[in-house]
Parts: sequence; C-alpha cells; structure tokens
Amino acid sequence: MIYFTGDIHGDAERVSKNALSMMKPGDTLIICGDFGFIWDNAKPERKTLRSLARRRYNICFVDGTHENFDLLNSYPVTEWNGGKVHKIAKNIYHLMRGQLFTIEGKTIFTMGGGEDPEMELDENDDVSLHKEIPTAQELMNGVAALESCKYKVNYIVTHEPPAKTRDFLLLSSGKSLRVTSLGAYFDELSQQAEYGKWLFGSMHIDRFISGNQIALFRNIVAGKNRL
Repeated sequence: MIYFTGDIHGDAERVSKNALSMMKPGDTLIICGDFGFIWDNAKPERKTLRSLARRRYNICFVDGTHENFDLLNSYPVTEWNGGKVHKIAKNIYHLMRGQLFTIEGKTIFTMGGGEDPEMELDENDDVSLHKEIPTAQELMNGVAALESCKYKVNYIVTHEPPAKTRDFLLLSSGKSLRVTSLGAYFDELSQQAEYGKWLFGSMHIDRFISGNQIALFRNIVAGKNRL
C-alpha cells in the first residue's frame, strides 16, 4: 500500500512507530515536502535516520521550501522504481523533481520545491541562489517524463499546489494573491494531465479539494484510486 502525508518538519513523533502503525512491510510512505530530517546532521537527527532505516517499509519525500539543499544534494543520486532519487538510506529516498516513478503498479509524478508568493524577484536576482525554486531544466524534465506516459498518471505529488488551488484556499485569509511561475506551471499541468489524485503539503491544512486534489498536513491517506 502507498500512503501520503504532509510536511513533517523534523517532528519525530509524526514518524514514530505508533503514528505509522498502519504501515506493513513493503509499504511506501510519501511525504509532500519539508521532510526535516536532512537539516543539520546533528546527533539527534542521525539517530532518527538510523531508526527510520530499520523500518521494513519505504519512506520517501519530495523536497519543500525549507530544506538544507546543500546537505540533501550531497547524497548519492541513483535510480529507484524508474525515477531519480537521492538515496538517504536503504529504505529512505528523496524523490527528485520532474521524475516519474512506478510503485506497486501506480505511476507517480513528483515535483518538489516551491516559490514563496510573497517573495519579490526582479531581473537582477540570481534565481540559482534560491535552491527551493525548481530550475528550468527540472521543469523540462517534468514535461519529458509526462510526455513519456502521455500525461496520464495515478498520482501527482508536489509541495506546492496549482496557483488556482492556492488562490482558492487563500481567498478568506486576506493574504495577497500572486501567481508564481511554478504555480502557473502546475495550472497548465492540471489542465493537460489525466490523474487520479494530486497531493500537496505546503498549505499546512488537511482538506479534500474538488474530488481529485488533496491538501495534506497531519492526515495520512491511503492511495486506492484506479486510473
């Protein structure tokens, strides 16, 4: 079984054996960004990772906007279930951006990272310094991956939602609305792709949206759709 949940932010209780008691050997948990256990390489963090590495199921995550990207990118890149990953441990994987995975017969497209809508970038800003923002090459990799499956996948897993979904969720918050380039990319993807569920974590809420989009935070949902 494949399970999905939202941002962990290094909260060990969220990945305790009690919290993940539904997980069976061979299952896979996918976290929608901000894993938080690849942050400072301190002793408590290494202890948590060693504990997770002893589990008999897989723990996977897309990157969010709050990551130590230098540390994350220091892990070896390899291929796992059809897509590129940073291998953290024998059962812990960072699902890289613009990749297509097949897990338990389900196709999963991943695009981590994000762009703060309140962050104003101008033409003089060096976007490459903002490692949380997907690069043009990563976005193109995503297009190529989706073209390879004719834009038909069981799951789309991202940290950020499409811009229209984000705006809908923020309408009552009083926050200013601004479409980012990544949000626009996701808007286009939501129109072109045929998918069962789109799951994202950046909004820090648990809510089912429009039947096939799910905002996740603390909830853990099981993947059951048959596209």
